[in-house]
Amino acid sequence: RITKFMNDDGVDVGSVRLSDDGSTAIFVRGSGQNREGWVANPSHDPDGGERAVWAAKTDGSGAWRLAVITNLQAGGRGGGAPELSPDGRYAVFVRDGQIFRAGTARGAKAAIDTGGVPFIKAWGRQGSPQWSPDGSKLAFVSARENHAFIGVYDMKSRSVEFLAPSTDMDGSPTWSADGKRIAFIRRPGTPFGQQVATGGAFGQATAQATPASGRGAAGAGRGNATTPSGCPVVAPGAGGGGGRGNQQADSVVVAADGLCRAAFAGGHTVSLMVADVATGRAHEFWHNDPMDRTFTTINSIQWAGEHVVFTAQVPKDEWDRYFSVSIANAQPQPVLLTTTDGLINDGVADRTFVTTAFSRDGKTMYYATNATDIEKRHIWAVPTAGGTPKKISTDDGVEVSPTPLASGKSLAVLYFNASQPASIGIVPTSGGETKVVFPTLPKDFPKAAHVTPEIIITKAPDGMEVHNQLFLPKDMKPGEKRPAIVFVHGGPSRQMLPAYHYMQFYHWSYGYNQWLQTQGYIVLSVNYRAGVGYGNSFRRAPNTQGRGNSEYQDVLAGAKYLQSRPDVDASRVGIWGLSYGGLLTAEALARNSDVFVAGVDLAGVHIYGSASDTTSLAFRSSAVGAIDKWKSPVFLQQGDDDRNVEFSQMVGLVSLLRAKGVYYELTVTPDDVHESLIHSRWIDIFGRSSDFLHRFVWEKQAPPMSSTAGTK
Repeated sequence: RITKFMNDDGVDVGSVRLSDDGSTAIFVRGSGQNREGWVANPSHDPDGGERAVWAAKTDGSGAWRLAVITNLQAGGRGGGAPELSPDGRYAVFVRDGQIFRAGTARGAKAAIDTGGVPFIKAWGRQGSPQWSPDGSKLAFVSARENHAFIGVYDMKSRSVEFLAPSTDMDGSPTWSADGKRIAFIRRPGTPFGQQVATGGAFGQATAQATPASGRGAAGAGRGNATTPSGCPVVAPGAGGGGGRGNQQADSVVVAADGLCRAAFAGGHTVSLMVADVATGRAHEFWHNDPMDRTFTTINSIQWAGEHVVFTAQVPKDEWDRYFSVSIANAQPQPVLLTTTDGLINDGVADRTFVTTAFSRDGKTMYYATNATDIEKRHIWAVPTAGGTPKKISTDDGVEVSPTPLASGKSLAVLYFNASQPASIGIVPTSGGETKVVFPTLPKDFPKAAHVTPEIIITKAPDGMEVHNQLFLPKDMKPGEKRPAIVFVHGGPSRQMLPAYHYMQFYHWSYGYNQWLQTQGYIVLSVNYRAGVGYGNSFRRAPNTQGRGNSEYQDVLAGAKYLQSRPDVDASRVGIWGLSYGGLLTAEALARNSDVFVAGVDLAGVHIYGSASDTTSLAFRSSAVGAIDKWKSPVFLQQGDDDRNVEFSQMVGLVSLLRAKGVYYELTVTPDDVHESLIHSRWIDIFGRSSDFLHRFVWEKQAPPMSSTAGTK
């Protein structure tokens, strides 16, 4: 153990970085900020919450605070995760659009090494700091409204130079292994028709539609919308102003006219550039085709060997893919690396967990995918120059986050199975089973009480096939009928697995579902449409969310499957979920109180659209659109500093339930976030949920007349 933060105070820890020699780690303590700039403070500390970067020695000799990485007093915001220099001497981080530095050594330091004053202060918004391999230089992006530069700071001369500055949007700098070159992405700068006037400058374009924030002005709208200048608002990634966003593979690409949409000479909109750091000169080594629809949304590249590697969506392809381009000998079409059909966790579809890594020489990419095992994740390897992918981890569990060890002979992974919670495992790069090395589970951990979930495929009325996990209690007796619980995950871009999950809340919810089966419930976890893992057609199924909430029919089909089982009491079916799972729980109770006798709705969304137009499709797609049919009791919980779902969703629902006389029990947690940061609070939430389900599903009690009982 290298840290000793033992208080259950909700101050989370993350963003770990290690020095090259493994002796020093940096990490962040404290949550991110909400839209007002406040750091979460779930323990109600009168001094407020703090987000700071810390350092620790990996020999366990101690940890110490380096610098605060937010600026709440000034109303400012922090940036991404801090980056540690290869030698472990310095951490750099972004705050209020400037780059700060903190020395990791203990003791007194100059102000510039305490994060007190900017380390690199420049016009615009600085971000994405990247250390050179030897730590002598720092590359970063300087975004300046309608254009952006790649800057390089020299530690020795304390000077900044910009690589081939132009009128374009440059981003995603990545270093060569020898530190002599930097590859980056270049897109056209923002054309007149997409610019935003700030006033005061001679020749300033007149006010236009969408802010050009360095992320791209063109990606703000869809369909046939126009800006005040009369320019169409093109789909994200279609060029002009950076073109970032989540462009759908079948989006319309608009031809460049130079006024409303920009392109390079020749008509392409994405260039991959490589610059000589010593001279600052850059040249293009690859560009996409004019009117291209595949490689317009490349947001990040990584130097690997003599290639750059990136993800992209191929139109009509069921799976997102990794590609590479040779820097020295680029071909017109990038080389497809992931020829395996399956989800890649940090691809476009599922960025929930970083699960891609490269060998030290950059010639091999390791990635986690559900290829050939659609319900799980395993580690595969493929040459970055192209070749046949090979499955590395052969265990029957789940492996993500491959991390090559120094020997090059093994990978460390995060490992899970049906009865093994999050663990560190070692997998040989030549292939083989996973050896779990940490932790050693205590003797009282109930591995034997777990069941291996059975995969059940149900079919919705419109024919959509849905994969579910069924948890059957071990003590079932012939002829016995048990109460049942439906679990719905959040997201909706998630996939539950027949094992402990690699995401924190779903790790807990899998454990809670296992606990429910030990209490005698039959549990069905539903992987409804709009989730990941089963292809892009499934993920982008039509009429979901506020466009008709078609995914609800998958939930109802799961409940009716349970009711059809001879071992289920059809009159005792409950439901629970958090976030989008809370939304679907509320949908179930509002639309089908005849099926679901009770539910647990944690931080759910309850209204789409506007209450002023109750006839709109969006309103009718939400739970409140069917509020008059809601009869079943519900347990509600949410923190009022929720950064994912507005707390107003809970305020509005409670108002409606009171008016309709629907029984509810409510737990509100002041200053807490979407998924509570305090362990004891989760014990309380799960305890209250369990008691509620026991009374209204297991015992099938009639709810009291009062609708305000149980408020905390």
